[in-house]
Amino acid sequence: MRFALIVSLLFLAVATRAQQQPTRAELEKRRQNILKSLKEAEEQLASTQKTTKVTMGQLRAIQSKLNNRQKLINNINQEIGQIGGSINRSNSEIDRLKGNLEILKARYAQSVRYAYKSRSSYDMLAFLFSADDFNEAVRRLRYLKRYRDYRKDQAAQIRKTQEKLRGEINQLNSEKAKKDILLAAEEQQKSAIEDERAETDRMVKDLKGRENELLAKIRKDRRTAQQIDKAVEEIIRREIELARKKAEDERKRREEEERKRKAEEERQRLLAANRAKEAERNKVGPDNYTAPANKPKSGIEVTSSEPPAPSKPIPTVSKYKYELTPEATALSNGFESNKGKLPWPVEKGFISLGFGRYNHPIAEKVVLENNGIDIRTSPGAAVRTIFEGSVAKVFSVDGKRWSVVVNHGHYFSLYNNLSKVTVKDGQRLSTKQQVGVVDVNDDGESVMNLQIWYGAAKVDPEPWIAH
Repeated sequence: MRFALIVSLLFLAVATRAQQQPTRAELEKRRQNILKSLKEAEEQLASTQKTTKVTMGQLRAIQSKLNNRQKLINNINQEIGQIGGSINRSNSEIDRLKGNLEILKARYAQSVRYAYKSRSSYDMLAFLFSADDFNEAVRRLRYLKRYRDYRKDQAAQIRKTQEKLRGEINQLNSEKAKKDILLAAEEQQKSAIEDERAETDRMVKDLKGRENELLAKIRKDRRTAQQIDKAVEEIIRREIELARKKAEDERKRREEEERKRKAEEERQRLLAANRAKEAERNKVGPDNYTAPANKPKSGIEVTSSEPPAPSKPIPTVSKYKYELTPEATALSNGFESNKGKLPWPVEKGFISLGFGRYNHPIAEKVVLENNGIDIRTSPGAAVRTIFEGSVAKVFSVDGKRWSVVVNHGHYFSLYNNLSKVTVKDGQRLSTKQQVGVVDVNDDGESVMNLQIWYGAAKVDPEPWIAH
């Protein structure tokens, strides 16, 4: 029993691991997406490196390229591993087919030799007419026919096996060619990494001479980020309260409708009961009729005998998972079910800075935090919503750059660093609808910041958008 349980667990673990492994198609698609990000990063760098002054944006762009190249190498290695497995399987299948082919050829040769020895029509007739009776002659005739069909089947199997063998050999050669291409691409990426690391070192050396200037910018950016955080937290707090109130009003409305429905059902039940009593009384003669003891003073009693059910208490809600109306719940569930498939907030771009805490590349003792992801894009690019929802708030902390908060139920998306906005508070939005235009930062680079909040908790947007 214990052995069977262990075997079952091992089988389950292997099956789970197999399900987690990406397919060849998924790996190839991932490789193409990484190459696309690398190309966009190179285009952005080429447009900004015309200036002699090195910027933090340039450093982040080249660091993003390094990260993407490493991801590309890892992806290529996974593809090479899968191709290696396919090559091994092809080799095994080729060996098996060759073995089968040799056996089939040997058997066919044996049957040909036998047929050659018995090729004379006289021998065939002698074989038939030497039978003891007619039934045995029929059986011998059937045997000769089956033997002839057997030889035909042998020849067909040989041709089919040879065809399969040729197909496997072609597949093997194709897989080997793909592997060679990927190995060459891997070597190319490794060489590019060496060059870009040298370029990164040069940029860091140049920027270290302007450390005071960078520290001042860090303090300014930190203040701006704190102001945005405070504003977003207040907006979300207000949205949560509005959602709670709306959900509570909706619940009360449904409860009131249910109470009225039950009261109406009770009224109809009493009316039907009174009509039945009235009909029964009309059947009884006037001499032996006895009036009911508790006859109503006037009219028919229609009030329900049961008091209305008391209102349910408002359930306690957590900090993030608060009560929503059915419509808002459906919106929130739709957002959640599209994790990994949400569109990018810009048509073209690459992630120049990821989510979470990180050490500043120049002022190494300074720890910074990005509440979302920074996406470098082309100047004047349109910024669009990643999912349908409604505009919770359009605001600006400095009067120059704008931010837009979009409500998706339990989730909120935030679009920062816009030069202008094209939406207003309360407006309903569809997926990919434009909310504004990306602004340029102090270094003249077009970078927008995307954030996703789950209630009052910040979430890494990168796993949510399509790759």
